[in-house]
Amino acid sequence: MAKKLIAHVRQKEDGSWDEPQLLIDHLTGTARLSAEFASKFESESWGKAAGLAHDVGKSRELWQQYLTAQSGYSEDAHMENKPGKVPHAIYGAKLVEEEFGKVWGRFLSYCIAGHHTGIPDWSPALGAGQASLEFRLSQLTDISDIDKTVTDNLKPAKPDSQPWRFSRSLDLSLWIRMLYSCLVDADFLDTELYMDQTKAILRGGYCSMEELLNRFNCYIEQLDANAETTMVNEIRRSIRTKCVQMAEEEPGIFSLSVPTGGGKTLSSLAFALHHAVKHNLNRIIYVIPYTSIIEQNADVFRAAVGTDQVVEHHSNLEENDSTPKSRLASENWDAPIIVTTSVQFCESLFAAKPGRCRKLHNIVRSVVVLDEAQLIPVDYLTPILETMQLLVDHYQVSFVISTATQPAFRERHVGGQLFPGLKNIKEMMGNDEEVAALYRSLKRYDVQLPADLHTPSSWEEIAEQLQNYDQVLCVVSDRKSCRELHSMMPKGTFHLSALMCGQHRSEVIKLIKQRLKDKEPVRVISTQLVEAGVDLDFPVVYRAFAGLDSIAQAAGRCNREGKLPELGRVVVFVPPRPAPMGMLRKAAQTTASIVVKDYEDPLSHELFTKYFEELYWKANSLDKEGICQLLDPQVNDPQECSIYFRTAAERFRLIDQSTHGILIPYGVGRKYIEELKTVGPSRALMRKLQRYLVNVYDHEFNQLLKRGAIVEVSPDIFALMSDADYSEEVGLMVNPQFDPDKFIL
Repeated sequence: MAKKLIAHVRQKEDGSWDEPQLLIDHLTGTARLSAEFASKFESESWGKAAGLAHDVGKSRELWQQYLTAQSGYSEDAHMENKPGKVPHAIYGAKLVEEEFGKVWGRFLSYCIAGHHTGIPDWSPALGAGQASLEFRLSQLTDISDIDKTVTDNLKPAKPDSQPWRFSRSLDLSLWIRMLYSCLVDADFLDTELYMDQTKAILRGGYCSMEELLNRFNCYIEQLDANAETTMVNEIRRSIRTKCVQMAEEEPGIFSLSVPTGGGKTLSSLAFALHHAVKHNLNRIIYVIPYTSIIEQNADVFRAAVGTDQVVEHHSNLEENDSTPKSRLASENWDAPIIVTTSVQFCESLFAAKPGRCRKLHNIVRSVVVLDEAQLIPVDYLTPILETMQLLVDHYQVSFVISTATQPAFRERHVGGQLFPGLKNIKEMMGNDEEVAALYRSLKRYDVQLPADLHTPSSWEEIAEQLQNYDQVLCVVSDRKSCRELHSMMPKGTFHLSALMCGQHRSEVIKLIKQRLKDKEPVRVISTQLVEAGVDLDFPVVYRAFAGLDSIAQAAGRCNREGKLPELGRVVVFVPPRPAPMGMLRKAAQTTASIVVKDYEDPLSHELFTKYFEELYWKANSLDKEGICQLLDPQVNDPQECSIYFRTAAERFRLIDQSTHGILIPYGVGRKYIEELKTVGPSRALMRKLQRYLVNVYDHEFNQLLKRGAIVEVSPDIFALMSDADYSEEVGLMVNPQFDPDKFIL
């Protein structure tokens, strides 16, 4: 009788061992799921082959002995990223290259070799060393001890064709990463089905897109019935109607150009639901730049289609704010509506780790709404746009580029060079004349530009002007300016910046909204964090001179609901300190070069294409980390299919890595920090602590450390020591100025 080969084992509550999962069952179960996932992009046979080969190394006698050593079994023996483990993944990688040939086998060997530890770089050339696929394959000269039953099972599964002819640059690497996503998710789910059926049962069971659309339509009918009869609400309804009409169009790339306050959130959801039903798409993914507005938008979606149908996936989500089912869905985005951040979405597209890549195959056949798309970092624009185009061309994804300040993402020539943007973007609001007419119809404020762009106003002058208004918002471009201006304002003026932890900011924004609603006096000095989607409505807005998109976004907080008897007032001023170096400075310079003071409307919709074209031309690089080159085997070594997945993932970081997070003992954050000190970190606790984190630059971190303001409360995790270094008004006190009043006894 042939020996039963084992894949996984589990312990019962009494400590005894249950019946093991047989290797052949795990291979075929993983292959079935992986093939199902890959079938969505014409790669079913590739997904099946990856599943059948991924754990063949476990059939070796050495691995089987290792599994059953000591106390009989080892629960985590299959994991390769722990010290002392016996490797198994590289055997499957070597086998597919021998069975399917070096070219096609290499496609799969990347996926199989990294299904636990992460998809690898090809060679050690960029520092991968012994973790590179080339090195690992070269060290494995003999795979004859792989059991014949599993190799015989694999042989008939050789794919017979590629899904399409791969083009240059990112096409092949994205496809391999998609296969990798199918494999790691299938492997995880099949293992979970054996190891923890309680979790497996919780997965899935969501409404269909048709059911969600019916819920949405009922919600909209009730919303319209209760809405005030105003011009703004009438325009919002007409925008939503156009979006529903455009949903009939074939999948592709759409732009939704609507002024701030025009109801983009519900209109884009109307489009997405109708479009998904019309074209049999599986899910809707909302990509939002800031966590500060994710919760706001997710609440709208829950009200429209049901709390249990919407999954938030972002760092600020507390454990108590989610269910076991939604936490499982956030692992692989297996839910009908996903709300996530730009960082999470974009970095996942270039990720190498299994945990980050599991979700990728569930982007296939979806509607992706990029909210405030103009905030995509210019330094990474080329790889992001190319990947978006590939997702449309080969993975049946429809994108909605939703913003009041539409970026120039179309393919075009800029500065005499080809800008490889997106092809065939369809504007939902009609042609240029119709879009311009929409913007004019939703005009709710007048914009006053400074008479002289070269003569700055002092903070004292701006503070004096702001005090003339009971309700006013002033937005500046950096934290230092925000704090300086705030210090000159009367007591009770609100301050908003990233030096306040997320929980603190949320509480202040909530209080500001209530004051506005109650028509009470409220003055706010803020950095640009309020510009992207934060639902504030002031009669007067001041904005320090900046990029045209930033000015327009700030203006969107003025007379947002159009309820003032006359137009709101937006005042742009030249601050005493220019915008920070880099793209913020270039954006301000670009605005100065294209906006003339006697232009009838300095925020005219027609100006934005010109503005973004010039801004992209001024950028040092639209791919500053060389991501496209790292992921293009034609650039590296086409004979070896040389792709540097891990290096690209490490370099693709949308958030500045020269910062340190500091935990703040604000409110209940103090209790969580104490728990961290005594119990240590856990996933649940660290998610809670995200709400109490402030990021500071290296030099600020070092100053705080030097003066003893912060201490290490857990390995590489630092927390603020005292309340004296955190102000209820302005947040973390970096570079505090000497205040003699504090030293008077």
